[in-house]
Amino acid sequence: MGLNDEVGRRLRELRTARGWSLSELARRSGVGKGTLSELESGTRNPTLETLYALTTALNRPLSAVLSDDPAPPDERREAAVSGSAVTAVLIERHEDGDAVTDVFRITIAAGATQESAPHVAGTTESLMILSGTAVVGVLDAPSSVGPGMSVCWPADTAHLYGAPHGDVHGILFVRYPAAAL
Repeated sequence: MGLNDEVGRRLRELRTARGWSLSELARRSGVGKGTLSELESGTRNPTLETLYALTTALNRPLSAVLSDDPAPPDERREAAVSGSAVTAVLIERHEDGDAVTDVFRITIAAGATQESAPHVAGTTESLMILSGTAVVGVLDAPSSVGPGMSVCWPADTAHLYGAPHGDVHGILFVRYPAAAL
């Protein structure tokens, strides 16, 4: 089963567990019903922006559609998903009584900028830069960070990712408070 099929199956499971129709999830997420139907059937490639819109509407972390319960590290398959500027590979999901934390290896494409819609209330993001210089954070006050630097921002407000001078590689932590899920 490929990534598209797995993501589609998980989306359908999350939607039906809430008792929502395709129309209801489309309305709540702002994603077209046709797009949602194609995603659930595995016939459409999911974008990072679309998956965040859907998982936010479902009050679930992004990892809920990218991975079932985590397999042992040596049995994991990479689940890469791309947006207009960011490609993210889920490398870890940690869940405890306080939060779900998704850990991604990301690449921000040279010269590209991506705005990310607000996530679930109370969500934060932290990015550690491995190489390159990124412009990231809340829309009205982004930070410029380079290799070895890190930055944290509230992700329950619109935020952005940019790589003005070349590809950026980093590790992104997205922390969703358990009370909001």
